[in-house]
Amino acid sequence: MRRRNARLLGVIAALLPLQSAGLVAPKRTAALHISEPTPSRRRLALGPARQRSRVYAAPKEDDGDDSNLVAALSIAAAGAFGAGIYATMGAEKALEFSAGYVVEQSLSVDNLLVFLVLFEYFKVPPGPMQDKALAYGLYGAVVCRAVFVGLGAVALAEFRGVLLVFAGILLATSAKILLGGDEDDDEDPSKNAIVRWVNSQSLVPATDAFDAEDPSRFFTIDSQGIRRATPLLAAVACLELSDVVFAVDSVPAVFGVSEDPFIVYTSNMFAILGLRAWYGVLARAAQELEYLETAVAVVLGFVGLKLGAGYFGYEVSTEASLAVIFLVLGAGVAASVLLPDEES
Repeated sequence: MRRRNARLLGVIAALLPLQSAGLVAPKRTAALHISEPTPSRRRLALGPARQRSRVYAAPKEDDGDDSNLVAALSIAAAGAFGAGIYATMGAEKALEFSAGYVVEQSLSVDNLLVFLVLFEYFKVPPGPMQDKALAYGLYGAVVCRAVFVGLGAVALAEFRGVLLVFAGILLATSAKILLGGDEDDDEDPSKNAIVRWVNSQSLVPATDAFDAEDPSRFFTIDSQGIRRATPLLAAVACLELSDVVFAVDSVPAVFGVSEDPFIVYTSNMFAILGLRAWYGVLARAAQELEYLETAVAVVLGFVGLKLGAGYFGYEVSTEASLAVIFLVLGAGVAASVLLPDEES
């Protein structure tokens, strides 16, 4: 995709130096390396001078039928939950849930690009290993979003001016995407404050080899008997940290359509579960949706303006918000299909 996710550069710039910080070994190759087991130690990551490794081909991708089914079930589950909200809390809350779900799902699709880059960097192949990383990422997201939603709800209850802070975050993110501020490929990650801090830390011993007996393990044992982290653990750590970054604008975006913490959190959770269910489908399509990123930027800008207007007493109805969100995202998908970028 010609224009990258506005948060992609910051996340990758902050996370890739984990390599030099010691979480992953500095030398990477294009293939998946599995430590060769020996009679005396089945789980062994040999030193560079003696290491023997073999290349394991990535699992063959299926035809997508299973992914499509799981994706459809995730949408049905969200719809059923929305129907339950309608029956117990009324139409307004059901519309708020729907709008929050759509906003968060669109942002989650955007975040998928970061996941793809991280898996490619750490050479985590499709199949059980990516599934395990995504599952642990999901567990972390459940806790992370609960914390962010709780803090946001408390802040709103104590100080309405936090709406302007949320609006500023969303408008800044929107402007960064639309103005192409994330396209500076020459940015030096070593100058980033977070990167400098990470580089200064001494983390767990690591290896660039996956475990020979079970590549999905987070740790392996080297020839000296030292327990070392595998690239899979590094990938999971990056997924967890990236979700913290994503929550900074995704949670305010949902607060822009509902101030009910229950609606905000549940719409977040169903969208995150949807991302996990949709991963097999979206991984094949995300990079083809050239204009989806622009559409997401427009949605973020709209929600930011809605938050600002609400602070000053100008309310935009949930129905109108949902209509605008659907219209803009639909236009982005349609433009991506009808007007493909030859450079992408």
